[in-house]
Amino acid sequence: MTLDFGDKGKIFTDVVPKISIPAVVQTTQNLIRGNVHVRHDERLKDELDRDELFLAMTDAKIMGADDRVLHEARFLAVRRTQIVWVMPSRDADEGGEV
Repeated sequence: MTLDFGDKGKIFTDVVPKISIPAVVQTTQNLIRGNVHVRHDERLKDELDRDELFLAMTDAKIMGADDRVLHEARFLAVRRTQIVWVMPSRDADEGGEV
């Protein structure tokens, strides 16, 4: 990663292009449907293996036990220690095929 400093001391870093993968994430409390963003030429598993505290999701829907939407968010940060399992989704409601 390169760092560039602007005239006023602002730090600029490289933009990392990613692809959006519709996914289902089961946490210790809820099921979450949304998009996980993965770097080009990497797998969903590679994103999960990153040494970061949170997994970023977009267009997230937190589901209840009766499969009703409890909450919706354009962005959601999920604590990785709370994730039980993750799988890619092929649900048309979540953005198409993987």
